[in-house]
Amino acid sequence: MITRRFAAPLAAVLTGGSVLLAPPPAVAAPPADKPAEKVDKTPVAEGYGGAISTVDLDASRTALQVLRRGGNAMDAAIAAAATLGVTEPYSAGLAGGGFIVYYDARRGRVYTIDGRETAPRAMTPASLEGIPFEEAVTSGLSAGVPGSVAQWELALRRFGTISLRQALQPAIEVASKGFTVDQTFYDQTAANAARFKDFTSTAALFLPGGAPPAVGSTFRNPELAETYRKLGRYGGRWLYGGGLGTEIVQTVKNPPVTPGSTRNVRPGLMELSDLRAYRALERPPTRISYKGMDVYGMAPPSSGGSTVGEALNILEALPDVGVHEYLEASRLSFADRGKYVGDVPGVPLRELLSDGFAKERACLIGERAMAHPAPAGEPDGDYSPCPAPAGGAQPETAGPAQEGPETTHLVVTDRWGNVVAYNITIESTGGNGIVVPGRGFLLNNELTDFTFGPAPGDPNLPGPGKRPRSSMAPTIVLDDGRPLLALGSPGGSTIITTVLQILVNRWELGMSLPEALAAPRATQRNTAQTQAEQGFLDRYGAELTARGHSFALNPEIGAATAVEFLGKGRLQAVAEPSRRGGGSALVVSPAR
Repeated sequence: MITRRFAAPLAAVLTGGSVLLAPPPAVAAPPADKPAEKVDKTPVAEGYGGAISTVDLDASRTALQVLRRGGNAMDAAIAAAATLGVTEPYSAGLAGGGFIVYYDARRGRVYTIDGRETAPRAMTPASLEGIPFEEAVTSGLSAGVPGSVAQWELALRRFGTISLRQALQPAIEVASKGFTVDQTFYDQTAANAARFKDFTSTAALFLPGGAPPAVGSTFRNPELAETYRKLGRYGGRWLYGGGLGTEIVQTVKNPPVTPGSTRNVRPGLMELSDLRAYRALERPPTRISYKGMDVYGMAPPSSGGSTVGEALNILEALPDVGVHEYLEASRLSFADRGKYVGDVPGVPLRELLSDGFAKERACLIGERAMAHPAPAGEPDGDYSPCPAPAGGAQPETAGPAQEGPETTHLVVTDRWGNVVAYNITIESTGGNGIVVPGRGFLLNNELTDFTFGPAPGDPNLPGPGKRPRSSMAPTIVLDDGRPLLALGSPGGSTIITTVLQILVNRWELGMSLPEALAAPRATQRNTAQTQAEQGFLDRYGAELTARGHSFALNPEIGAATAVEFLGKGRLQAVAEPSRRGGGSALVVSPAR
């Protein structure tokens, strides 16, 4: 087990021996006629003054522009997220939601903002019962009340220095001028073409001439550019009860189905009153200590912080940590996630993240893989040294057998030492497949994250105004109170295992951060088989099979982004080298 520690990071950039903790000045909107700086797409960048990692060069470049004009990390993160709504429209957008974990250098504290979508007030625990999953995805019924815009406004008001209108300007420019279609955009469009063609508005936008845009062509979205302009002018009230909200509700309740389509498209339950009632929320972060480092994550309704945190606590209780132990700790934490975590009162979060509970759970990890499924534990505060497994078998807690790279994640840090880790999503790749006519954006299908039931006692059953349980796990790690590492990933419930495996790779297996992200992955979510990439099977398959593990191939798991503080003000931004077409890492300056 690797136990070496990292060089201490900086909480703020040092210039001439003094610490810059004053807030940055307000940033003027970028000149519309000023060309973007030419930068290349690379998965690793090192330097000073701020760093960015996203899945997309245009989004990373947007964040870089904001930082270089004096904006802070939150300004840059929101601007980048809006740009991802243009260039990654199948993963992000203003009709989606997400979670922000934010380190505030001035206060030396971590904050989180919950922008998760909510169920309409008319939704009940039985609303999804008996509906085939794929039919639920492509429907008005799956669309949750959007949270992104409310989250953007709250984040900028609390921690930013620019207005929403200013933050949207780079995205407006990209949407107007267009971006180059790459293989990933083409592949995602082609994979969704069968359902996109069943909606007139979606086909008109994403299937010009009846086919996906060709690789190398320029894709423009003038409708989204105009939507962003009006959103900047009128603010969130235009969506939450205003004209844009009315258009969203009309689309949800009367999807624009292509004449002659045989698809069974169910209408949704959303009303304008649901939009008026929506609020983005600040919540206390989750926090655990791992080998003296403080790991912060997102609390419920996300299960990311609790499940990553519990698994790390379990691993810390073990004498040695390797890939077998990583898989077993993940198996146990997912068993507990399924039984206890959701948008419900009384989630036993403190006990789930307690050392006593982790030690009790760690006692179940032996030399061989546990029998499937692992039962949930009892986070009741009364823990024995090494109990026998208790309780009946729990149902599997993972979702579909194989989850793709839906959702996206970005990391930004600035010259003052502020850090943002931000997961943003519209759920499945392509959301519910329905573009709001004339507005240039897809609706989400977040409500399919609820348990369909019947499942008495399940904390993740749908309900009026309820937020579906999420797996998003934006994570910030502090060492001695200062930022050390920030990371996250897309990938449905594999987000949790991707974040956990990167941390295990970095802290236990001696990998550098670029190596930790590039390494082949496996995801165990209390399922009979562990899904794994081919490289993982090649490296570890024989050894782990001999220890009782069973595997199924998953070609690609996650698409992570991260930033590490290397000490003396130096930053390392890291994105995927190849997954999802490879990501984009940038720094403000390669040298002091």
